[in-house]
Amino acid sequence: MKVGFIGLGHLGRTIAKRLIEQGVSLIVWNRTLEKAKKFAEETGAEVAQSPAELINKVERVFVIVFDSQASEEVIFGENGLVKGNIEGKTVIDMTTNHFAYAELTYKKLKGLGAYYLDAPVLGSVIPAQKGELTIVVGGDKEKFEENKPLFEKFCKAIYYVGKAGIGSRAKLINNIVLGGIMDILAEAIALGEKAGFDKETIINILNDGAGKSYILDVKKKKILEEDFSTHFSVNLIYKDLHYAQDLIKELGEFSFVTAAVKETYGLARKKGYGDLDFSVIYKLIKED
Repeated sequence: MKVGFIGLGHLGRTIAKRLIEQGVSLIVWNRTLEKAKKFAEETGAEVAQSPAELINKVERVFVIVFDSQASEEVIFGENGLVKGNIEGKTVIDMTTNHFAYAELTYKKLKGLGAYYLDAPVLGSVIPAQKGELTIVVGGDKEKFEENKPLFEKFCKAIYYVGKAGIGSRAKLINNIVLGGIMDILAEAIALGEKAGFDKETIINILNDGAGKSYILDVKKKKILEEDFSTHFSVNLIYKDLHYAQDLIKELGEFSFVTAAVKETYGLARKKGYGDLDFSVIYKLIKED
């Protein structure tokens, strides 16, 4: 059985490679076709010329792209999935989407006789390599159960949360925490250096104190070496926090933290760091 996979960015490529290593045959498509061809040369995957062509060859397809606009283009755009034989097929959308888009897409695909799983993943490249991502899935439970064996090949924790849109809400709430922890750690490390500590010492103190966290574990090396090659970009966390603010507004609530953290990444974007790993915000304080 072949499975479709659309989106070969940093995380998508890593998940796709992990699936192949776990014995899954993939047909891939990427907006930049050369990237798909290079991936195929490295892994033996088959390359489709369009999403419409891809869906004709598979019963299910993973989608993991930059945002809801990109997801909409892949699914409903010119040569999108719905232009092929989508009836009875399942779209598993791992994009961090706007919750309203996920709800609408589920309804639109249901009207075409297809299925949509709102299935964002928590984690980035390093846990993906190890099969240790977390996935939060909304949509028809029958389709969740049907595809759970695939999720188990690259995820350590799998949550079914109910209807489509709930998965995206959970991911956005998670990324408020993700963005906030990275922000406070980056600021603390840079301030520690300015207070007279060498970088490794202040990181170790934080790691044995209040800063101990998964985020510090996975970003320690990047900050020590100031290697901000992308695992999860500034542009992505900024987009996610923007979606999170829409969720907060819909709930009739407020969050000073979310607004402040989002604008930290906004400043990083303004300084030209948008495509770099989000740990690059360390430089905002260090270079001030």
